[in-house]
Amino acid sequence: MVRVRQEQPLHFDGSIDLELWLCQLNERVPQVNLARVRSACDLSQQAEEKAIATNSIWREGQSSFKIGLEMCDILTELRVDEDGLIAAIVYRAVRENQITLNHVRNMFGAEVATLVDGVLRMAAISDIQFKQKSVLGKQSDQLEQAKRMLVALVDDVRVALIKLAERTCAIRSIAKSNRKRQLKLAREVFDIYAPLAHRLGIGHLKWELEDIAFRYLEPDAYMRIAGLLDEKRTARQEYITRVIDTLQNKLKMIKIEAELEGRAKHIYSIWRKMRSKSIAFSEVYDVRAVRILVTDESDCYRVLGVVHNLWRNIPHEFDDYVAVPKENGYRSLHTAVFGPQGQVLEIQIRTHEMHEEAEFGVCSHWQYKSIDGEGEEEEPKAYQDRISWLRQILDWQEEMGDVSDLAKAVLDEASLDRIYVYTPDGHVIDMMPGATPVDFAYRVHTEVGHKCRGAKVNGRVVALNSPLRSGDQIEIITGDEAEPRRDWLHEHLGYITTSRARTKIQSWFGNRTKRKNAAEGEKLLLAELRYLGFEEIDPELLIPVLGYQKLADLCAAIGSGDINAFDVIDAASLQLESYWMDRQLGFPFRDEPTAVEASALLGVGELHHRMSSCCNPVPGDAIVGIIDDDNVIHVHGQGCLQALQGDSYGRLMRLDWNKQSKQAFPVRVNVEAYDRFGLLHEITGVFVDQQSNVLEMKSVTDKHNNRVDLTMIMEITSLNELVRTLEKIEQLANVISARRVALNS
Repeated sequence: MVRVRQEQPLHFDGSIDLELWLCQLNERVPQVNLARVRSACDLSQQAEEKAIATNSIWREGQSSFKIGLEMCDILTELRVDEDGLIAAIVYRAVRENQITLNHVRNMFGAEVATLVDGVLRMAAISDIQFKQKSVLGKQSDQLEQAKRMLVALVDDVRVALIKLAERTCAIRSIAKSNRKRQLKLAREVFDIYAPLAHRLGIGHLKWELEDIAFRYLEPDAYMRIAGLLDEKRTARQEYITRVIDTLQNKLKMIKIEAELEGRAKHIYSIWRKMRSKSIAFSEVYDVRAVRILVTDESDCYRVLGVVHNLWRNIPHEFDDYVAVPKENGYRSLHTAVFGPQGQVLEIQIRTHEMHEEAEFGVCSHWQYKSIDGEGEEEEPKAYQDRISWLRQILDWQEEMGDVSDLAKAVLDEASLDRIYVYTPDGHVIDMMPGATPVDFAYRVHTEVGHKCRGAKVNGRVVALNSPLRSGDQIEIITGDEAEPRRDWLHEHLGYITTSRARTKIQSWFGNRTKRKNAAEGEKLLLAELRYLGFEEIDPELLIPVLGYQKLADLCAAIGSGDINAFDVIDAASLQLESYWMDRQLGFPFRDEPTAVEASALLGVGELHHRMSSCCNPVPGDAIVGIIDDDNVIHVHGQGCLQALQGDSYGRLMRLDWNKQSKQAFPVRVNVEAYDRFGLLHEITGVFVDQQSNVLEMKSVTDKHNNRVDLTMIMEITSLNELVRTLEKIEQLANVISARRVALNS
């Protein structure tokens, strides 16, 4: 394993021996200009001493000078050039306002200053990710900061490497910090910087950042696995030594020169496998692991043959990342076998060049830059591929209207978990786990996404919200016109999981004419009313409640995606006091009206109350209470005629639903569909997924027309839950409609 941390040499008094440190640096990087590096060290050290003398040191117990040297040590391992090393040495001093950026520019040139400035701007993503509330008027500034940071990354990947080094130093040094800071920094490193190291292909930094962050985020799990590893370390090392000796002898017999070593164990990786596969520590394959480095690619497969001849391989545990590299360029052969004594053993086989790429990623290509025909340096394709994901973000970042969307997009694209799928031509595309054919279509091209009408996975037609798996081959069926579907944006329907697809779809709807958006919005609004059994309500009544002048304006806002149709109804239902409802939407399940726990309502105090059987209101309906002679409150919908009959003067109470309540209420749902095998099973599956309780179900089949009419009584805790359930049912094949109906119908 590559050494990451280089301790600075110290004098007897504990101060840093700068001369010895410079000598060690010169041994590692002979081409560096020591005089220039020394000037950077002197500047940082003097600035820190001045800050201490004036009592303006920025962070307790941390030396910006020492951190700068440690960052430089990390970056020498990554082969960053001289300007990058100098930028790292002075970065913390600039960040802590001990020296100015102009001072750096005057002493070391514009390139060093630009690198430092780029690293400072990278803090924008961290601020976005962890800021609890947006400051009014600052949103556009944050967005602009984030965009500038991304541009800096694409222009010069050294910015990302310096920031990675800085965060690595920060998380190494938080053992004595308070718990709040430990958790904040660990979450930031785990969510942003470990994935960034992964996407740039820098394996050894990725593993270190993951393990340290995991130590603070899940301390019990970390210590448990660390203890298990430590308990069996001696026996495991003896086992690995015997395996290496056996392999070395076999490889010598067929004249293959190879380096063999036990592979380092990463605690987070072990925990992740135990959790995802629900297995015990003893069943994790890479607890015992060997890495084999050979000269060329053909030897990789010869060695693989030797391994499989010696020991029986475990089915489905072989991955050929040489023939099909990962999207970040990683190449290697992975196999798992039942080794000596039947113990599970993982083997990695790769060339020395592949190992360089796996450890150093984008950095491993810097020394291989070639000269093109016009005498200028040309970046190798592998280098360009490493940062292509950043360029993809820039291609569509202008469509982001909210800085949190941009931050989420960066995190999505940098996700450590990826699946690898194929185009019909055999090209490999990496996606987030859970990605769908719609996500894939938008990843291929925006127009492919807009024109998507269907999809085939491995030659079979599938639903557009089907999750993809690694190894799938996807073919998108397109129409002639760009016409994405509005329901793709409904999260609970599961059509899209990526920020990229969501942004493209929202942009398309936002760019349509107002007339088209108004027509689409009216359809959506009427559909929501139909779901809830409110189709007789005049939509014009909703306009004043929501502050619009005309129904067309309200519908256009719904059609463009500025507001959600259900949110319109939800907001209006709490304020329309004169209309809900002429229709009778319920009857009690029991002979007596259903009693409701006090937590379900606000405004009743300690009085007893019952839901009235005449209208049977549910959360989301506007309600009133009527006190009877026994001081029992009867809860009615605000438009219930029965509530207004008789002598109700002085007995009316204004009531509201307690939004924190989980009290369930009965509603009747009707589903019409063309009958087919498995339909009832799929409908009940929706109720299971939504965790909705079904109290009663009745099915009537018309054999002549091959239609089925299903009536169910389900319990809900809110109108939102009801709409989500009905929309999911309507997405099922052969379903004609799903809607709420009166309980006594």
